[in-house]
Amino acid sequence: IWRSTLKNIHHQPEKGEQIIVTGRISLYPPRGDYKLIVNTVSLAGEGIQNIRYLQLRSSLETEGLFDQENKLTIPKFPKTIAVVTSDTAAAWGDIQRTIKQRYPLVKILLSPTFVQGEFAPPAIVEAIKKVELDGRAEVIILARGGGAVEDLSCFNDERVVRVIADCQIPIITGIGHQRDETLADLVADYSAHTPTAAAEKVVPNQNQLYVEHCQRVERIIDALRTRFNEENANLSSLKNRLKNIPLTSRSLDKAIVKCQMLREKLAAIDPKAVLSRSYAVVQKIDGKLVSSTADLTVEQELIIQLNNGKVKVKITDIFESENLE
Repeated sequence: IWRSTLKNIHHQPEKGEQIIVTGRISLYPPRGDYKLIVNTVSLAGEGIQNIRYLQLRSSLETEGLFDQENKLTIPKFPKTIAVVTSDTAAAWGDIQRTIKQRYPLVKILLSPTFVQGEFAPPAIVEAIKKVELDGRAEVIILARGGGAVEDLSCFNDERVVRVIADCQIPIITGIGHQRDETLADLVADYSAHTPTAAAEKVVPNQNQLYVEHCQRVERIIDALRTRFNEENANLSSLKNRLKNIPLTSRSLDKAIVKCQMLREKLAAIDPKAVLSRSYAVVQKIDGKLVSSTADLTVEQELIIQLNNGKVKVKITDIFESENLE
């Protein structure tokens, strides 16, 4: 046995014990020596049990019984919880006490069973089926307290593993051994190290719920306060706008008066309005306006724009303004 291997062997064999040794054969050709290089040492009974455990675990794992996708969701706020354990076990008392302290509103049902010995596997199967048939429980705790490792064999029984896998109600295990993982732990929807931890998982903490509720209420109040302040600011803005309506009305009246004055001015200088007052527009044949007699000659033709039409004339005489009678 190498020193590195020796420190991993927890049981030191004693004289008269039957043990199972695993390892490999080493050959030294020059002398023809054979050596057994030891990897593990276990008592004969435990070794056989461990081999069976590993074989069953491998088989069930191949079937997919331990796959995460097959796990059921644990309800957050169950109304009824069923406990599968011995009615005389300390685990039963621990679970009741923990649940009542954390979430006293929940109803607890007990489906009693053996949790060790040769009668335990069929009893556990029967207890789980009773809970499922009853139909009231929303989650099941399968638990037992501490004890020797060999007492866990019932939780490695294939019948127990399969009834857990087939159960339509979520199952939480609280076997009570942190170091040793049973097949029941692997197939369960959630595995806790102890019955107390399983009870803590299955129900919320009412004190924590109260704190969270207060925090939610505070957030709602803050949101309402913020919304109220925003709407109050909007209302104040609308009030100010209403106050400014008279000023806006007076400004609008002034603008209307000013527009009317501009309209009258535009009407006054409108060429058509001027022509209607017996004025005329004189243009040359090329369209240029005539503003002075200096631009005219005798015999020149002109176009005169009157209020209701045009006339074409020819200049016979040109008179200066001072001689006009």
